[in-house]
Amino acid sequence: MLTFAEAHAPAVPAADHAEVTRLLALGTPGVIVPPAFEEAFYRGGNLPEQLRRLFSRVRPARIDEDALEPLAAQAQALIRTSYLMDDAVQAFYRTLARASFPAGAVVRVRRPDAALGEDAPFLAPGTATLQAMKRVWAQDWTFDAVLERLDSAGSVALEARSTLLHPA
Repeated sequence: MLTFAEAHAPAVPAADHAEVTRLLALGTPGVIVPPAFEEAFYRGGNLPEQLRRLFSRVRPARIDEDALEPLAAQAQALIRTSYLMDDAVQAFYRTLARASFPAGAVVRVRRPDAALGEDAPFLAPGTATLQAMKRVWAQDWTFDAVLERLDSAGSVALEARSTLLHPA
C-alpha cells in the first residue's frame, strides 16, 4: 500500500495513475491499496474456494435470477465477515498513519472508477476505515454485479482492483 505521495512507485497500476495524480494535484492526502492486497485477502480467507462452492449451481447459459439473488447476498456477507491476516492489518494501519489523515476526519473508500464509495470516520488505528474497505469489496458481489459478470464473462469470477482512500 502506498500513500498518494508515494504513488509514483511502479507498484501502482498504470490505470490508476491518472486518478491518483488528480487527487495529489488537489493536495488530497490518501492511500492507494493495490489489487495484490485484495487478492491476498481472498486467498488468506480461502474465499475463492468458498465462493466457487457457493455459486457452483449457477449456470451462466441459463441464469435463475431468483436463485442467484440470495447467493449474492451470502457472498457479500462472506466478504464483510472474513478476516484479514494480522500482518496485512498492521501494514494497512501503518500506511494510514503515513497518509496523515487527521483524527476524526471522514475517509472515503472507493474504487478508482467509482465516484461514490463508503465513508468512515478515521480514528487511529483505522478499524472503521478497514471495515469500509471490506464493504467496498463486498459491492463486487451485489446481485447486479454478479449478474453483469455472468452475462459478460460467463463466470462470477472477478479481478482484484485498486482501492482509494481519501478525505470525503
